[in-house]
Amino acid sequence: MNGVIQYFAGVDIGSASIKAALVSRRRLIAYELAPSGGSYRDTAQKVLDSILAQAGLTPDRLSGIVVTGLGNESPPFPARLISDISCQAMGCHCLFPSARTVIDIGGQFTKVVKITPQGKIADFLMSEKCATGSGRFLQVIARILQVRLEDIGPLSLQSQNPVEFSTNCAVFAESETISRIAEGARAEDILAGVHRAMAAKVAMLVKRVKMEPEVVLTGGGGEDAGLVQAIEEALGLKILVPDLPRLSAAYGAACLAEIGQGGQPIVSL
Repeated sequence: MNGVIQYFAGVDIGSASIKAALVSRRRLIAYELAPSGGSYRDTAQKVLDSILAQAGLTPDRLSGIVVTGLGNESPPFPARLISDISCQAMGCHCLFPSARTVIDIGGQFTKVVKITPQGKIADFLMSEKCATGSGRFLQVIARILQVRLEDIGPLSLQSQNPVEFSTNCAVFAESETISRIAEGARAEDILAGVHRAMAAKVAMLVKRVKMEPEVVLTGGGGEDAGLVQAIEEALGLKILVPDLPRLSAAYGAACLAEIGQGGQPIVSL
């Protein structure tokens, strides 16, 4: 439609939070993030309503919606469903055209994706179902240390003597953390040790997909400065982090909605 601005939405229904992004010509117009809560459907509707309200739009002004994430099979509104890995790949490609490797550290899993210069998936790996491979591990340690999640990164960067964890199992690491506290270990040293343990697991995944720079870090892990630094040290290179790292899949979903409107085929993974 010549002369008419078109808008596209992407909604990422994750286990911990639900994110929505509104774009036009791949420019981010509005966004919303909210805890997933007890009903994925209700929260998905709320975040979609929020981005429309922010832009002063009614639902009929949307030219397309793509839904992705853990709860993408039952959106409360008409939408196309595309895998979160495909959406992450496109989102990071649109944000950083030079990106070739994406590390997504979410609440349940860590995923590493190699992408083509066009933002397509070339290869990917996912961590095993263990908390040490996800942001859930940080939530557990934060609870034990009685530290707010948003304070973990800055606090860990103050460490002078990071704790070495002797296990890769989250259950045993939790017990080990309690023992280290009893021995007098400082919170910042425990957190720095946790970051190193997580970074080592991430580095193994990255090497298995034969990492190519540039490397982008997304998901809640991208909001943790201490974890970002630990992964950079483990990989031996600087990594790129979006301004809104938890929004990248929703943004990519919106971009895929827009690309699809232009007639290019979209194939779910």
